[in-house]
Amino acid sequence: MERLQKVIAHAGIASRRKAETLITEGRVKVNGEAIRELGTKVSKKDVVEVDGLPIFQEEPVYYLFYKPRGVISAVTDDKNRKVVTDYFPGVSERIYPVGRLDYDTSGILLLTNDGDFSQRLAHPKHQVDKVYVAKVKGLADKKNLYPLTKGIMLDGKKTAPARYDILSTDKKTETSIVQLTIHEGRNHQVKNMLKAVGLPVQKLKRETYGDLTLQGLRPGEYRSLNSREINSLLHQAK
Repeated sequence: MERLQKVIAHAGIASRRKAETLITEGRVKVNGEAIRELGTKVSKKDVVEVDGLPIFQEEPVYYLFYKPRGVISAVTDDKNRKVVTDYFPGVSERIYPVGRLDYDTSGILLLTNDGDFSQRLAHPKHQVDKVYVAKVKGLADKKNLYPLTKGIMLDGKKTAPARYDILSTDKKTETSIVQLTIHEGRNHQVKNMLKAVGLPVQKLKRETYGDLTLQGLRPGEYRSLNSREINSLLHQAK
């Protein structure tokens, strides 16, 4: 038996807090009866409806995916481009990505059918470190990267302090390889941060997500997360 709001969140309908609001507003039915009690528990046999539409009580699943470049972080695309779920033909659950990676960015992407888990990790107040490696145009040094450690203004809002490491510079091609660690997830954030300090990104990869790495995976491959990894992510997201 699971609490009703948790079942709704796992189904990806809403966060657990939003699910509680749906329940108290009388928009949720169990076996045809409107439920307003937040403590209500349901089993796999119960029929749960939200706004008249039934939801499917799937077992939660969690995957780490090595997203290739040229793939959309979505489950569908109106332009018929390749999407991340195209790489999961044998998975019957209705999974979706946690956050996103740009079309031309590769690296770690998490996918799940657990809406509560996704909301916890994607919420801006939570601080799960993510490490990116970028090939940039220009010669990186402490002078141009230092402002990122204090936070810079992007679209009228200051970024959280980032950590950086200069992996290499090439004076001949005037390019550098920079590692950047952030915990936020704004749209195009890493690209915009590096562009703001005069180092436009040519190629970008997300190497780690919390404690998770791409070890053992090639682009387009995935694996399931184990319970220790799931609990570690949730702990970091507190």
